[in-house]
Order: sequence, then C-alpha cells, then structure tokens
Amino acid sequence: MSDSAPRSTPVPGSATLADLGEFGLISRIDEVVRALAPGDDVLVGPGDDAAVLRVRKGHVVVSTDVIVEGRHFRREWADAVDVGHRAAAQNLSDVNAMGGRAQWLTVGLAAPPDLPASWALDFTRGFAEEAASVGAGVVGGDITASDRIVVSVTVLGACSVSPVLRTGARPGDRVALCGRQGWAAGGLAVLGRGFRSPRVLVDAYRRPEPPYDAGPVAAEAGASAMIDVSDGLVADAGHLARGSGVVLDLRTDAFDVPEPLVAVGAATGADPIQFVLGGGDDHCLLATFPPEVALPEGWREVGEVRAVDDAEGPRVTVDGAGYEGPEGWTHF
Repeated sequence: MSDSAPRSTPVPGSATLADLGEFGLISRIDEVVRALAPGDDVLVGPGDDAAVLRVRKGHVVVSTDVIVEGRHFRREWADAVDVGHRAAAQNLSDVNAMGGRAQWLTVGLAAPPDLPASWALDFTRGFAEEAASVGAGVVGGDITASDRIVVSVTVLGACSVSPVLRTGARPGDRVALCGRQGWAAGGLAVLGRGFRSPRVLVDAYRRPEPPYDAGPVAAEAGASAMIDVSDGLVADAGHLARGSGVVLDLRTDAFDVPEPLVAVGAATGADPIQFVLGGGDDHCLLATFPPEVALPEGWREVGEVRAVDDAEGPRVTVDGAGYEGPEGWTHF
C-alpha cells in the first residue's frame, strides 16, 4: 500500500470489531471512503440514510455481487487489502462489460465481532483504492454481525452509448478477448496445494487487473455482445451463446499460454489450456464483433460465431467440437 493511501484514525492493533463498536467502525470507514469520493456528481455521500447522486446523461448501469469467506476468499491466502481490491474489481468489471464506466459503489459488510478492526479498515482501503483507480467513489453501505465475513457490493455506472448486451452476437461475428485469462486460476491451483509460487499467478488471484478501459472502447467500436469472464471462459461464453442463440467456437491455438501456467500444469498434472478455458477471476472481457469492425487495440481474435444447425442448440465449442474439460465455477 502506498504512503498516499487513504487512512483512518489509528486503532490499537489488538482491537476487534466488538471493541470498536458499530459506530466507531463506521466513523473510521467514512474517513477512508470520503478521502477518495468523487466530486460534483455526489450530492449526498456516506453519513445519511441514502446517497444522492446526479446522473447527467446516458444509461444508468447497476450490478450487485456477494462474496463469502471460505467460498470466494480465504484470509490465509490473501490479506485484507487484496480482498478489498478483489471485491471492488469484480463489480467494476460488470459495468465495464456493458461498455460503461463505473461511478459509485455501496458496500455491505457482515463480520464476526472478534474480527480484528484492522482487517475491516484494510479491506476498506483496498476497496476504495480499486474504486478510485477508475474514478469511482464509495457513497454508502452498511455493517452487521455474522459468523463469517460476507461482503455485498452494488455498483452504479453509466454508458454514453447503448449498453452492450449478451444477446447481440450473430453468425459470422468474430470472438475476441481483452485482458489476461487463466492466471488467477493458476494462482488458485497453487494456493490450493499450499504453495505460494509462481508468485505472478498467486498475485493475479489475489488482486485481478481487469482491462477497465476496454469495455467502453469496444462499445464505441461496435461490439455486438460482451461479457466479463468471472466464472470461467467456457462457462461465460456459454451465456453469450445462449443469450444470442448461436454457437461460439473458440480456437485453442489463438490463446496465449504463458510459461508460469505451463509450469503449474506440469507440477499438477493438468493441461495448462484448462486454466485458460475453465478459469475465472481474471475479469478479462470476451466480446463479439461484426466482421467489418476493426478490433480495438488490445483485443485479439480467439474464435468465431456460427449459426445453430443441429438439435444441440446454442452452445460453446472448442476447436469445432464439444469441450469435456472444466468449464468454470458454479455456486451450487
């Protein structure tokens, strides 16, 4: 964390949430988020019953995500600042995938009373820093007690052009990807076996780097459909295929499989392409573009859209055939 990161009134290192109390914690959280709150569009920020925001033009885009300790993160695998970055990033990425820019977030935190207060404040710093990296601010939230940490985040943003949906892909479109893919899955595989290297993959899992500018650029260029890869590439490509009523065919020779993924595959006995095809949490963007549209900088073609011509219906194929490997994360 940089020396310029927002800070709150110091608390004793041994203090828990119960020691600090609800309103003591809220006051310190407010100190952090107010330091990074945006200006003119926030008429009323943290501290009242609700925030009041000014929407100037365009389409309002809203998304909500929930992360649960033990299911989405473990404190022994990532520190509180990293968890804060991850919680914000996965929500900011949803707006990015619509072709919009995030502007405001609210966050609800449920946590055990014996959780160190420093963890909650470090989480807040990481969350606020990630929001500020795209010019968004934290404008409200809530806290309560729970037997484990649960974080619920709502993000609001705006699209200056028509939002890019999952339903617009057409036969003949090119499938393209922007951002790194499979790195977080490699990091998760490493952590799950009790190791901490390759460090570049572990860091990718702990703190994703979504291509935040790529969504609006793709929308302005004429992307026909788009999604962020949060659960797995094949799984999320399936949402585009079913939403658009088409077949998305991915080509494995179009993907970059970096050396660290090759190394983890060799160590775990896994084909490294499975990290790319089945991995989530990198929050790269997958989109389709009409053939006459030039791909924006940073996007690479990884497949094509085909018409449904058999009884199997809309789906994802890999190299022209059904894919039998892990497709991605499911919650139930």
